[in-house]
Amino acid sequence: MAKPTKYAPHLCTLFMIIAFIGIVLGLIFRQPLITIILLIPTAIYEAYRTEGRSTKMASYLLLVVLIAAMALMIFDIEFNIAEFIGADRQLIGGYWVPLGDLRVVGPAIMAVLSVILYTRTRGIYTRWLAGIIFVTSFAIIYLVDPAGFQDLLSFGVQEVLRRY
Repeated sequence: MAKPTKYAPHLCTLFMIIAFIGIVLGLIFRQPLITIILLIPTAIYEAYRTEGRSTKMASYLLLVVLIAAMALMIFDIEFNIAEFIGADRQLIGGYWVPLGDLRVVGPAIMAVLSVILYTRTRGIYTRWLAGIIFVTSFAIIYLVDPAGFQDLLSFGVQEVLRRY
């Protein structure tokens, strides 16, 4: 059953403003934790709004990854998953995600999950929320590791060029 949409435009606008404030404050204070914390309301509302089996699973997984990213930041945990797995990238949801420090991989997975949510949902508000999460995920990656952000960006451009 479809979720009510009476307040959805107002809530999506509010969550977009909160996420934008999180990005700006994160950049000012060079602190990704601020950006992550201010993205949580958007992720929660995304989980509430999704209805399909795959989108519901993707939105809950996104929320789990977001909370895990927050825990990694709070406890200052560094873990290179590429060394642990023995691979430099992994196929997630049909997209190749470069592996490395979990504090960068988590937001990269969030970006992939937001793309999955955007492409697999029909609802305008869930797409709107997925777009907010996508943009904010890249801001988090930049805040955690600017060099990793450049690597991820060039990797993405290479993947697009390779497909076309």
